[in-house]
Parts: sequence; C-alpha cells; structure tokens
Amino acid sequence: MPRDIPVGNGALLVNFDDRYLLRDIYWPHVGQENHTHGHPFRFGVWVDGTFRWVHDDGGASSSAWERELDYADDTLVTHVTLYNPDLALRLVCQDVVDFHKDLYLRKVVVHNELARDRAVRLFFAQDLHIGGYAVGDTAYYEPERRAVFHYKGQRWFLINTMKEGATEGVDQWAVGVKEAQGKEGTWRDAEDGSLSGNAVAQGSVDSVVGIDLSVPAGAEATAWYWIAVGDGFQDVTGLNRAVRQKGPETFLKRTHDYWSLWVSQGAPSFLDLPPKICQLYQRSLMILRTQIDEGGAILAASDFDIAHYGRDTYAYMWPRDGALVTSALIQSGFPEVTRRFFDFCHRVITEEGYLLHKYNPDGALGSSWHGWYYEGEKSLPVQEDETALVLWALWRHFDRFHDVEFIKPHYRGLVIRAADWMCRYRDEASGLPLPSWDLWEERRGVHAWTVGATWAGLQAAANFAAAFGEADLAARYRSVADEEIKPAVEEHMWSSKLGRFVRTIRSDKDGHWHSDPTIDASLFGLWYFGMFDADVPRIVATMEAVRDRLWIKTEVGGVARYEDDYYHQVSDDIERVPGNPWFICTLWLAQWIIAKAETDADLEPALELVRWAVDHSLPSGVMAEQVHPHTNEPLSVSPLTWSHGTLVMTIQEYMEKHAHFHRCPECGQLPYRWTVVPPDEQ
Repeated sequence: MPRDIPVGNGALLVNFDDRYLLRDIYWPHVGQENHTHGHPFRFGVWVDGTFRWVHDDGGASSSAWERELDYADDTLVTHVTLYNPDLALRLVCQDVVDFHKDLYLRKVVVHNELARDRAVRLFFAQDLHIGGYAVGDTAYYEPERRAVFHYKGQRWFLINTMKEGATEGVDQWAVGVKEAQGKEGTWRDAEDGSLSGNAVAQGSVDSVVGIDLSVPAGAEATAWYWIAVGDGFQDVTGLNRAVRQKGPETFLKRTHDYWSLWVSQGAPSFLDLPPKICQLYQRSLMILRTQIDEGGAILAASDFDIAHYGRDTYAYMWPRDGALVTSALIQSGFPEVTRRFFDFCHRVITEEGYLLHKYNPDGALGSSWHGWYYEGEKSLPVQEDETALVLWALWRHFDRFHDVEFIKPHYRGLVIRAADWMCRYRDEASGLPLPSWDLWEERRGVHAWTVGATWAGLQAAANFAAAFGEADLAARYRSVADEEIKPAVEEHMWSSKLGRFVRTIRSDKDGHWHSDPTIDASLFGLWYFGMFDADVPRIVATMEAVRDRLWIKTEVGGVARYEDDYYHQVSDDIERVPGNPWFICTLWLAQWIIAKAETDADLEPALELVRWAVDHSLPSGVMAEQVHPHTNEPLSVSPLTWSHGTLVMTIQEYMEKHAHFHRCPECGQLPYRWTVVPPDEQ
C-alpha cells in the first residue's frame, strides 16, 4: 500500500497508509531500523456496544469508514477525518513528530453526532518488531506512569494517552504474544471493548492501550496518544514527563509553527500559478524533508511494502537520486540540508574516486545486485552518473550560496578525486566513459544519460579547479569533456537511420559499436545537464520521439520510462501503453518544454504536464514512483523522493523562465513576489 502521510524530524519517521494505519516507525535513522517491519498499528473505536477498527472497509452488515487523509496547510502536521455513519461518530485527527524530540503524537477529537451523551472508548494497538524482527522483545505495563513500555536492547518505546485537561495515563491496557502458537495478536482483545489488563509479555509481543471518553450530546471530546522513542528508560520517561507537564498541545503547536517557518524560507514567487500547483510545491518540500536523515542521507523512499516485491526496500541513499533532489533543494534555498548530503558523499566515496550503488542511512554500503564480475571479467559495480551528478549538484550549491569554507574541505577529497577517476575511467579509442550500469540499474553499456552526467560532472570539477586557482586541472577536465566525450557522443550515439540519439551503445571485442534503439525517457540527460542545448535539432528530434512514443494513450496519460518497460508492468498493449506512467518522466518532458520556450505561450504545454502531476498525486499530495495506466492507482513505492524533487525543480524552472520573459526593460529586475493563497481558495 502507498504511504499517504509521512511525518518526521530527520531521526524519527512515521508513515501511514491509505487506511490510516501506522505502518512504519524508523529510528534513529530515517530509513534504517523499521521497528514495525511494515506491520500495522491499529486504531479502533467502541461505542454503544459496537466496535470498529478505523481501517475497516465495511461489509454486508456494516458501513465502511469514510476517510480523508491530508495535511494542514503549509506545515508537516496531518489533518485526517474519519466518519462512520453506523457509529454516528466523526473523528478529526492530527499527527505529528515533534520537530526537536523523538516523540510521535496524535490528537483525536471525537464528534458525537447524536442528541444524547455517549461513552466512547478509543483503542490503540502497537505491533512493534523492534530492530525489524520480533524476537526477544519485551512489553509491560507500568502503573506509576500508567504507560506501556516496549524495549529490546537500546531501543525503547513508551506508549501513553491523556484526556483533554487531565494528566492521567491509559485507562485500559493489555500486552501479549503474537505471531506464535497460532496467536494473531493482542489487538483482538480490544474488539469487545474491554482489555484484559495482562501486564507483561516477552518474545514476539504486541500491546493495546485504551482511553475512555465521555462525549456530550452533539458535542466533542479530545484525547491524546503518543509514543516516546529513545535508547533507554530515562530517555522515554523524560519525554513522557515533558508531555504531561507541558501538555501535548504545546508539542503539536510548536511543530506546526516550526514547519510553517521552515517551508517559508524557500518561498518563491508563484507568479500566477494555480493554487493547487503552489500548494503541491510547498507540500513536496516538506515531504522531501521527511525522507532525509539528519546525517545527510536522502532516501529514495521509505515505503516498506515494496519488500514484498523483491525482499528489499528503497530505504537507501542512491547518490543519483540524492544529487537530483539536492539540486531542487539548492534551487529552493535550503543549504543546511544540502551541505549534509555532500558531507555524506565525501565520507563514503572510495579512495579511487567513485561512489558505489547505494548506501544505508548510517553510511554503510547498501545491498546491491551489481557484481564485481561481468561476462568473464572483473568490472566495477558502479553507475557512473551517481559519482558525476554529485559534482554537478555540488557546483550548483556553490554557485548559489558561495560558501567557500564549506567547499574547501571537499575540494581535494571529493571533487578532484571523483573528477580524476572519471577522466581515467574511459575507453582509450573512443574517449567515451567505460561501460557501467544505467540509471534504471538494468543494463550495462555506455548510456546517453550517463555520458551527459559525466560531461556535467567534469565541467563542475573544472569550475571548481578554476575557482581554486588550478588552471591546468580546469583545462584538463574541460578538454576531456568538450574535446573527447562530447564529439564521441555525436559520432557514436547519433543514429542517422533513426534520426535521433540512442539510449545505449556497446562495443564488441573487435571494437565495433552496437546501439540499442529503444526509446527511453532518460535521453533527457543529453541536454539537461548541459552537454547540448535543449533546442538544437538533434535534441528536438530525440525529445519529440520520447514524447510521441512514450506518452500513455489512456485516460490516465503520462510518460513511461521506456518502450516495453517490465517493472510492475500491467499491460501487454505496448503500442498504447509502452510502460506505466512515471512522475519523473512526465516532468522531464515539461522541463524540456520549459528549457526551449521562447514565449509565455510556449510554456503552457509544460504547465499542463505539471497539472498532470498534481492531478495524479494522492489527495494528500504524495506522489508515487509510477501509477497504473488505467486506474491511476499508485504503483511501486509512495512517496518517491525523486518524484517530489523533480516536481519542485520543474516549478522552479517554470517560474524562472516566466520571470525571464517579464524582466523590467529598464532595470532588468525579475518580477518575483510571494503570493499568499487563502486556504478557502485552495
């Protein structure tokens, strides 16, 4: 299932699915150590002798819950509405991870829609798999704090509740065994509206806590629920004490205000963009932030359900994804976040000067399907664009912020080391980069995207070398890029027969080049990183072929990755559905239209593609990796960090181009202004 509403603070990340089930708790790194292992934390309601879990979709004798999952405007606080006509209850929930402390908190306002007073009980079930596995866990009720604890080793979780205006803890509790001896879990104990009070269990365990509310006729009552996370008993009890003394509303409000302040620092001119696009831009920035660890790792995605597809997740830092997301954050004005990413890359780059496939958030090497042995020979398990794009993004950072003292320690160990490796890692005869894995991580060869990225990485290194007074190095890097790589691309990757560039070429043992004619959206990389202008005839012909062949010819629309894309493929009608529509590929087409636009009218097709991204996002604004070409159902992971980064970058480029067309003819000033959109107009 997609993750509809993530909330986090750079260390603690909490994800919810589309039925408002809490599904992931990552700590102490975003993306590393999922203490639920994807198992759901249930939330239930008992009233008038009837019990319902809020994820219940109903049946022949009961109504489904009506759920609206969203965020409050311009902040990283959820706004969730749950209504059940059978129960005549409406629940309005707000979820937040405190911006400073490792504390998850939920506010539940229960609205009674009947003209009589009612007793309502709320139940919260915790299905922890501490450290990612349910062996050796302990759960117990502690009467002094009226709270339930879960712990294993140095991972502690305290669960507690509070009524509005009170300081007491949980009213009911039960802990027990799950997933062993045929037991489903202690959550079943809640379904009669009364918990057993069992106080301790060990092994594979879960827990349920309950809180009793008196809700007047036609009125409301408020309850609070929280999980304090830490590496010991003192840590979690200290957080619990702070919540009870200061009041949970304090933590919700301060976090609401923090994120409103944070997102406003990158507030651009929105010109006359539609309110929904402006809103998704702001929301994308905050969703991006939830997927970024304080140590600098930018996760590809934290949706654990993808593990059911290939027994692994996207919860890693790919240098490519990170560099492209970083570029969007640079353009939006968030240097503190981007500095940590470059620090991370500097820590993990090899002595030889290349970055490997992917990394865990703590900097350890991630899992990989790229081997050191290929077709009978040793080969580097790299995607060269991952190294090159880090340099490309680093120069964009320096060009924007001019922070010389930040760049200084990275110049020799990151920039020069990587650039020297890219100069060496080339075919002597052609001058092209040696084969590596493509950005989709599916095939080895010399790829259009990769050579475009490598050219850009060397240009960035040359810029740094010139800035640091090493003219000889700068000249060398530019010579390799402009006099060897680019001419070789024009010679070997242009197909006169096809009238466009090809995505991949390979050389046989006799030195003959063979091309892959498959149309691929990643041909975008030939111009986006600067090797060719967007409006030169060869690029125009190539991008028009991408648009014409990869557009999905269904009501959903969008652009596929490449012809006959197998990944999560749902249709064998390749002519109409060459693959599933991807957000990034659709937005790449918009970026090309923006880059070559010469008038405001030229920008309109790009704006339509941005609208496509908005319209095909989830109601919360979350964008998946791809969507079903017939139903628009999210496919693969959701949210995909790269999707949101590309949306932010596309809107930035649109605004810059639009502003360029409207410079003041006398002073040259851009018409930037901040447009506040009233909530009732969004």
